[in-house]
Parts: sequence; structure tokens; C-alpha cells
Amino acid sequence: MATLNTLGFIGVGVMGEPICRHLATKSGARVLAHDRDDAPLRRLAQHKVIAASLREIAEQADIIFMSLPSGEIVQNVIRGDGDGANGLLALCRAGQLIVDLSTSPVELSRRLAADLAGAGILFADTPVMRTRAAAEAGTLAVPVGADDAVFARIEPLLRTFAADVIHVGGIGAGQVVKILNNMVLYETVLALAEARAIGTRAGVDPDRLFAAMSVGSADSFALRNHGMKAIAPQNFPEKAFPVVYAKKDLQYAVGLADQVGVDATGAKNLIACFDKAIAAGHGDKYAPAISLVFEGK
Repeated sequence: MATLNTLGFIGVGVMGEPICRHLATKSGARVLAHDRDDAPLRRLAQHKVIAASLREIAEQADIIFMSLPSGEIVQNVIRGDGDGANGLLALCRAGQLIVDLSTSPVELSRRLAADLAGAGILFADTPVMRTRAAAEAGTLAVPVGADDAVFARIEPLLRTFAADVIHVGGIGAGQVVKILNNMVLYETVLALAEARAIGTRAGVDPDRLFAAMSVGSADSFALRNHGMKAIAPQNFPEKAFPVVYAKKDLQYAVGLADQVGVDATGAKNLIACFDKAIAAGHGDKYAPAISLVFEGK
């Protein structure tokens, strides 16, 4: 990997903190990081990550990574508020590259990329897939939306925290893949939540139910991870990917479906289930907590 002088990292939350740590320990670059929460910045300081302002990152970094909770926040960071003077669009210089690890609406990513291109700033959408445990292990999967030259430039950096890096097309393609990945995943999680509720009421132990399904045609990543580790034991911790984040991703999927003329009935049904979980007070719990809706909790 070619040595870079400085990388920037904006947003060191649930996924961003371990990703930033891998970049700092494996890339050979100096890493500046920014977040509203000081706690992860203090932990990252042990790995030589330097806390910095957005302006300092824009002034010093060659490549800037973002790992933010929503497209709205991504837009605010890039465009700034008020007169926009505090956004990356105004602060960065021509030739810099912004790599968005967040999940955002496809059209928003394309609009932001166009705005940045007008200022000579490059952009790639690289939303991450898999779990927090995969982020900690450096085994995430990353679909990349970028031109060939940008992909070649960032692929070695992405591989510091990802086991699978796939160039899926131009700007926005990474978001399409991530959004649809989460749509399929959580529609499967919904089916598993229903299966647990039905199975237990019919007298079958949930651990045995899912173990048996894992050697049948219902086997899946969702079954072995979300099903066996969360839904069967009813273990839905906070500080993991929560119901409210999963709902946001599904809303992006339904919005994309509407744009291309597809009536995504399964995704719409899932959003209704997320709404029930949130209304019952489970919005901050790990997203498979939609299971609680079927358990009457």
C-alpha cells in the first residue's frame, strides 16, 4: 500500500470506531478523527488517532472517511448549515477524496457527489455491510460506488477493515447494494421473529427450532447470527445496530423502490413492524428486537 500522509475520519460511533482503529493501525497514515462524543476519541488515542475539528481534517487530510448515522447528517457535514461555510464542500480543496461509509439515499449520494465534483473534490459511496463484530474483526463487506480510478485508490484502505470489497458500479451503486442487502436481511429477520413466536407457542424450544432450521433450506446468515444469537435467547442489547437505524435503511429501500416503480410490499410490512417495536419502547435496542412485537412485549 502506498503511504499516505494523513487520513481524516468523521464519525467514530458503533461502526466508525473499530473501522478508524483498523485504518490507524494498518494504513501507515496519520489519522485525524472527529466526533461529538469524546469517549471513542479517547479510546482511539491509544492507537495514535488524533482528535481534530472538521476544519483541521479538511485542511490536512488527503482522504476523508465518514461513518455517520443517516443521509441527513451526511448532507449536513458536506454542505454545512447556514451559509455552508462550515461544511466539507466549502472547507476542502480540489483533489481531495471523500469516502462515505454511511448508508444514505441513492439520489442524495449522487447529488452530493455532483456538488463536490463541481469543486474538484472526488467522492465514493462505500456503505459497510455485516455486523459490529465484523467491524471489530476487520471482516466487513463493502460495496463500492466510484469510478475505476477512485476505486483503485481506496481499495487498499478499505481492505484494512473489510474482508470483501466489491466494485459494484458508479456513484450511488454502493448505496443501492447496501440498502437492498439490509432490506433482504431484515425481511428474513422478520420471518425468524415470526417463526420463533409460532414455534414456541406450538411447544418447540427456540434454540432447537433454529438449530434444526440451520441444517435445512431455511439456513442463512440471518438465522445463524440474528436468529440464534439474538432472537432465540431474546437478547437485544443497546449500543448495537438499533431498530431506528434499521427502519431508516428500509425507508431508503422503499423510497428507491418507489422511484423505479416497484411496489415493495414486504419492505413496507417490515417498516410497519419496526413502527410497532418503536411504539413499544424498543427503538434503541438491537434491530432483531422486532421479535418482541410477536412475543407481546
